[in-house]
Amino acid sequence: MTVFDGVELPERLDGLDLGKGRILLEPAAEEMEFDLLDTFDGQVAAKGALLVAAGDALVLLEPQGLLRQERAAPGFVSDLPQGPVTERLRRLVSPLRTLMRVAEGHLTRQAVRGVDDLDKTHLRGTLWVFAPICGGTVSLLEMAALRGYAPTLARLEAALAPVVEEIHDARGAAQALRGTGASAPVLMAPDETAFRAAGDIIRSQLAVARQQEPGVLADLDSEFLHDYRVALRRVRSVVSLFKGVYSAERTTELKARFGAVMAHTGRLRDLDVYLIERDKYLSLVPEAMRPGLGKLFDRLAAERQAELKVLTAWMDSDAYRAELHGLARLFEKPKRLAKGPEAERPALDYAKTLIWKRYRKVNKIARGIDDATPDTEVHELRIACKKLRYLIEFFTPLFDDPEVPRLVKALKRLQDNLGNFNDYSVQQAALGRVAEDLARDPGPDGVAIATSLGALVTVLHQRQMEERARITSSFAAFDGPDTQAGFRRIFKPEEGTA
Repeated sequence: MTVFDGVELPERLDGLDLGKGRILLEPAAEEMEFDLLDTFDGQVAAKGALLVAAGDALVLLEPQGLLRQERAAPGFVSDLPQGPVTERLRRLVSPLRTLMRVAEGHLTRQAVRGVDDLDKTHLRGTLWVFAPICGGTVSLLEMAALRGYAPTLARLEAALAPVVEEIHDARGAAQALRGTGASAPVLMAPDETAFRAAGDIIRSQLAVARQQEPGVLADLDSEFLHDYRVALRRVRSVVSLFKGVYSAERTTELKARFGAVMAHTGRLRDLDVYLIERDKYLSLVPEAMRPGLGKLFDRLAAERQAELKVLTAWMDSDAYRAELHGLARLFEKPKRLAKGPEAERPALDYAKTLIWKRYRKVNKIARGIDDATPDTEVHELRIACKKLRYLIEFFTPLFDDPEVPRLVKALKRLQDNLGNFNDYSVQQAALGRVAEDLARDPGPDGVAIATSLGALVTVLHQRQMEERARITSSFAAFDGPDTQAGFRRIFKPEEGTA
């Protein structure tokens, strides 16, 4: 049995009455500092586990039990020393993700027993109390019954139910240990102004972007750059989609400035995507073609190192720091931002207008797509869907309706098809440019690489056509009567307000 708790569980646990016995905390407790380790995207917690480095041990806590081995510096799982924790992590963590410290603080670890009225031990376990530096307390109780005493464990579970402020699972515990940080949802009220809502969202996303900078500079994981770009893309989306909130002149200026910042990161992200997909690409071509493709990836890896040096030099420069500081100051002191005609409009009314208009645009584009539609119009639909989803996510706090997640899920299924279609298209274009470069400067491996490229592009084109065939059916599912009714009920503005 494993219980996660968000309050001071020890004082509630000690002496807890089990009806035919009680819980005892052993007087001796270990005190130490801890590091919570996970991947950037929380793959360990997502699998229901916590990976803790404390003292000289690396401990993996799972509902089914605890694994322990000698502590080692975090990194890729493949670089960890052999041991039961490493072996288990191989099944929990992608080989492309690196483990890193995601939280730290103070840990108290204490032995726990469940005894009957004659002080005979029925249960044994450990209480872990984490006090992260972000504040708060997270407790984890792991208990097991000795042979024949499963009923006592069941009584403990029943006794704990009313006194535990449960976090539910390892993912919730990890989030509490890490703190909500700047990526927490932006709260807003229906009657606050569109101007204030826009500023709050942008400040939050700028903070998220700035949090990724150390990870990008240290090249800990490609996900740092990805999340940095997503945060800035969301900022640009607010500036672009919240039409009339800022003056036309200020809107143009902000889009240009944020676009210029993002432009520095584009090539490195492209290279990251190719290298992450290396094994997938190799599997798509005949085995005889793979050596040539491997040589291409070697070139891309070398190019990535060069691009990384360029990007980190820029992000470590006074010019970069001054620009990001200046942009942040604009939204910290909003009086510096010239307002547009929609700035004072109530947020809920404004949100409905934007979302409903974008939803109708998605439908208009999608209903005109068939087998003969040019790729550019399919890409236009993808962008329209992305903007619609951004708007719904930005304004989610205003719509306390249980149907909203279902609508977003339906939209995401359509986006997945459109995203795959776009990826195959972009990849073919990029590989075409590589082929052109090879034609000008083939080098000693040029022929082998070009031959493999041709085979890969052929497969990608076939995949793109298959994905295109799915788009119409995906939209038909999205455009069903239930989804239409949901969008109309939740997001359609009142008459005369659109």
